[in-house]
Amino acid sequence: MRVGVIGGGRMGAGIAQVFLAAGDTVTVQEPEAGAARQRIVHGLGVAESRGGGSREEALARLAFGPVPADAELVVEAVPEDPALKAGVLGEAESRLAPDAVLATNTSSLSITELSAGLERPGRFLGLHFFNPVPVQRLVEIVVTRATEPGTLDLARACAARLGKTSVVVNDSPGFATSRLGVLLGLEAIRMVEEGVASAEDIDTAMALGYNHPMGPLKLGDLVGLDVRLAIADHLHARLGPRFEPPRLLRDMVAAGELGRKSGKGFYTW
Repeated sequence: MRVGVIGGGRMGAGIAQVFLAAGDTVTVQEPEAGAARQRIVHGLGVAESRGGGSREEALARLAFGPVPADAELVVEAVPEDPALKAGVLGEAESRLAPDAVLATNTSSLSITELSAGLERPGRFLGLHFFNPVPVQRLVEIVVTRATEPGTLDLARACAARLGKTSVVVNDSPGFATSRLGVLLGLEAIRMVEEGVASAEDIDTAMALGYNHPMGPLKLGDLVGLDVRLAIADHLHARLGPRFEPPRLLRDMVAAGELGRKSGKGFYTW
């Protein structure tokens, strides 16, 4: 399959990597192509060391530049800015064949609203990959009322080829995963704020008591507390007061305590 990925950050590079590992030809559209290539090279090298396919063979199918007109699937993975995404998606659609599928990798933005400026909304959906993409097994497929059955079929088939399990969710604020995950994370932050327990003990309780791979506060650090706050603000505006971000979260983000990427959040990294 000929695949285009728009955006070469952590998510875009990871998406490109898994398609390359599945045997596809991938073109990454990214201004900072050198940094994106380095991420992909590193990821493929790690995978190869763990028994994955040949890094060099995969890299032979990787290119950088504008999304090619003959791409069968294009996944947009630029930052969570609705205007930025809408502009990128519209520009990509204008170059693609009518039967190509266009997807957005977003954790909470409305797929319906992003499709408003597209000429072929039936060939558009959400493909919500999880970080780190090569490791996480889930892909959340988000469909609108306009999404055509063939578009969904291709998305499901792609997820299976990538070795992922897919779930299908109707477009709604936060979909299924962000809506539930953020709600749990916000309540955990409130518990720290209220002195109910330490971050470490809350996380241990959820990991051992509910078999979560990690607790909600450590997960928030890994995702980025600024990202968590932005999603919470979006869901608060759409779904009401139960998603209102705690003051502690706002204060930490304002202080630059963003989690792993800044070296400090609920944990020291």
